Amino acid sequence: MFQPGLLSGKRILITGGGTGLGREIAAQYLALGAGIVICGRRKAVLDETADELMQIHGGAVSTHAVDIRDAAAVDSMVQAIWDEGGPLTGLVNNAAGNFISRTEDLSPRGFDAVANIVLHGTFYMTQAVGKRWIAGGHKGSVVSIVVTWVWTGSPFVVPSAMAKAGVHVMTQSLAVEWGRHGIRLNAIAPGTIPTEGMSKRLAPGLQDHADAVAKTNPMGRVGQMHELQNLATFLMADGCEWLSGQTIALDGAGWQANGGSFKELFAWGDAEWAGARAAIKGQNDKDRAQR
Repeated sequence: MFQPGLLSGKRILITGGGTGLGREIAAQYLALGAGIVICGRRKAVLDETADELMQIHGGAVSTHAVDIRDAAAVDSMVQAIWDEGGPLTGLVNNAAGNFISRTEDLSPRGFDAVANIVLHGTFYMTQAVGKRWIAGGHKGSVVSIVVTWVWTGSPFVVPSAMAKAGVHVMTQSLAVEWGRHGIRLNAIAPGTIPTEGMSKRLAPGLQDHADAVAKTNPMGRVGQMHELQNLATFLMADGCEWLSGQTIALDGAGWQANGGSFKELFAWGDAEWAGARAAIKGQNDKDRAQR
């Protein structure tokens, strides 16, 4: 779809770039000639991803371990990136946290675990990069990954829906405030594109979740990773500099047809929710062991 070298000369930071959607976006950008920086909490995972991507695509991928919930750590990392290789040209806010839960069962800590990454962390990243673009007179592009729940809401994922709605509004607000600096902000709201993180925290015990989504989607299927990669590339490439302040749904018109997600979980009782909590805890423990 895209010409070779389309992103040559660009330097793009992708949060949560070691796994899942972030890794795949990084791969596409790298293949099209961009210099890539990926960050996340698990240094070993980031380094492994960087090595694998460079073996496949060549180019340069650097890594930074950071907890984006820590504003000071984010600012220090972004300054280090500037010092190492000069200004970034793009930022992809991909890092996220989410899990299914009945809202009445949520603890404050559980709510904060999602909101601090998705809302606070995304703002910290965007501000740290944006203020340096403004100070240096540089143009830039921010692409944030949100969800279609920013329009519909969704049961059983209230912290994520609330936090992603905040990122959606940040995108609209800063597109206006920073437009005079040549800084664009847009967001992508993907439908179901199966990844390991999604299946372990959003559909534990629902191995046929993707099939259920496909049956209700107007196009009769879930999303494919290359479709997300292509849209993320279009938003980051030169040639659409007047496109800003938009959140684009990539879900086969699913949200118009079906509204929020996870309505099938209304059929769950206490036993199913207990099993889901156990599965989510197991995945969280596995992730912590890799940090």
